Amino acid sequence: MPMPASSAGPLQIQRRVDRVVATLTRPEVRNAIDQDMINRLHELCDELEREPRTLILTGSDGVFASGADIAQLRERRAADARRGINTRAFQRVRSLPMPVIAAIDGYALGGGAELAYAADIRIGTPALQIGNPETGLGIIAAAGATWRLPEIVGEARAAEMLLTGRILDAGTAVAWGLVSSLYEPADLLAAAHAIADRIARNDPLATRYTKTALRAPRTAHPEIELELQAKLFESPEKERRMAAFLESRKR
Repeated sequence: MPMPASSAGPLQIQRRVDRVVATLTRPEVRNAIDQDMINRLHELCDELEREPRTLILTGSDGVFASGADIAQLRERRAADARRGINTRAFQRVRSLPMPVIAAIDGYALGGGAELAYAADIRIGTPALQIGNPETGLGIIAAAGATWRLPEIVGEARAAEMLLTGRILDAGTAVAWGLVSSLYEPADLLAAAHAIADRIARNDPLATRYTKTALRAPRTAHPEIELELQAKLFESPEKERRMAAFLESRKR
């Protein structure tokens, strides 16, 4: 059963035994990502690194996140850029032990898009608008887009998006593989939970190891799979699940 949401601040949290739902909640600025929200993301990552669970990221009021908070961004200088304020938080989201699902309605722009790129699975609605207009503001997309986006959509499409500031509509985002599927806004969160339900039916350790292998650099393969598989081959859960499978075939 879900626990009550934490209502204070720009990130509302709902916790279950096997998942956490984090809702970006700054509706007055279309959920723009400010320092307070980044701090809350770090706190959430602290929790999920200690107690691994699937994370569902979504936004309030028909918007995922319209970008970084421009009022704060305008005041930042070279030293702030080198601190990687958004980058470090998004890296932690990307590196969480269990899967991260981004459920995206409406705008996911700039830093909002980069937070979505940090997820393992992205789903959206027909109202989705996603991309990186940073060069129009005299900056670059420096919180992961320049290296995550090519991994997701390929070099040519990433270059077009980042160099022109093109914003993709929902159909194009699906066609380019940036999101995997679309749902009506009223069904979006339920669809994210359905994905989390499928994840929850599997062995958590096998899921964690699969994510580890997926995120490893190419040079780590195939050795990383072999080592992770070796550990799973000795696990009691592997024995239990395979015995149950073989027993079910006898019926």
